[in-house]
Amino acid sequence: MSDKLTTASVLAFERKLDPSDAVLYAGRWEDRAQSHSWQPLSVQTKSVRGTISNRLKAKDQDPVKLDAAIENPNLQTVDIAALPAQADTLKVQFTLRVLGGTGTPSACNSAPYRAKLLATVQGYVQQHGFAELARRYAANLANGRFLWRNRLGAESVAVTVEQMQGGGSVKTWDFDALSLDTRTLLAINNEAKGLEELGQVIAGGLAGSGHVLLRVTAFVRQGAGQEVFPSQELILDKGAAGKSKTLYQVGGAAAIHSQKIGNALRTIDTWYEGAESLGPIAVEPYGSVTTQGRAYRQPKQKMDFYTLLDNWLLKDQAPPVEQQHFVMAVLIRGVCLVMPVEQGRSNDYALH
Repeated sequence: MSDKLTTASVLAFERKLDPSDAVLYAGRWEDRAQSHSWQPLSVQTKSVRGTISNRLKAKDQDPVKLDAAIENPNLQTVDIAALPAQADTLKVQFTLRVLGGTGTPSACNSAPYRAKLLATVQGYVQQHGFAELARRYAANLANGRFLWRNRLGAESVAVTVEQMQGGGSVKTWDFDALSLDTRTLLAINNEAKGLEELGQVIAGGLAGSGHVLLRVTAFVRQGAGQEVFPSQELILDKGAAGKSKTLYQVGGAAAIHSQKIGNALRTIDTWYEGAESLGPIAVEPYGSVTTQGRAYRQPKQKMDFYTLLDNWLLKDQAPPVEQQHFVMAVLIRGVCLVMPVEQGRSNDYALH
């Protein structure tokens, strides 16, 4: 019987950054100190008449047909969220748990592989710790990347991060989000006061040295009555829904999906080819960016998560330090790996 180490056919890791849904509130900028009394932002429905603006097929480009089509009303019912006329500021609030046990699989059907994995992760932690990764996660809290479209065009964005214990705040950090560049997570962001300390708290949570729960609150001054942007629900049968756009709500309040918050926080990958011009992307096994329809870590480049992990564990070929950071960031993200039985190849996984 061969002693050669092979990959586990079942392997799973739970996420270690666990954000809640973000709930939206409305109020006035000068009343931020009393924001606990602000009202949740509700989602409204409106019906509008749209115009034809999609690209036409060649057979439909006849002027007569186009004029006839434009005469037909394109009626739509959509959800919308906007600040009230007397409110100029959006408040976005969520909590973030930072969990220990990075690299410890929640499922693994191979004891030798599990032992090698734990030893490899432990070696990384002893040599590098979680400081680099934690500093990047902290930067994405400070710069308000989790606000997505709500950050664009804002007059002011103030982010407050509180460390919570026993239901109360024991430590607070305040950031001017618009002074921090989301295109870089390095020199400029590291100059933000309190960022290093916040990173140390997150690193401690990832290392399992203590319970870490953060409450994140962002105030976005956009202007009275301006539209804001909660998450949009993916509804395949829009006809049954009766609306062409449905916004996400929590208890009747407009909200942002926890998955979208998590995606923003893990947008720390600047170690892929082309990052100098494109900036950070979310940590994904293949470096996939769905909005661009592209994967920046192709298996042929041998820079994808699976190739790096297999070389590190099975061939004892430790990747460069920055790629070690990437592998650990994928484990923190959480991933479930199942090797396809029909192919029987030790290096192939199916992502679920």
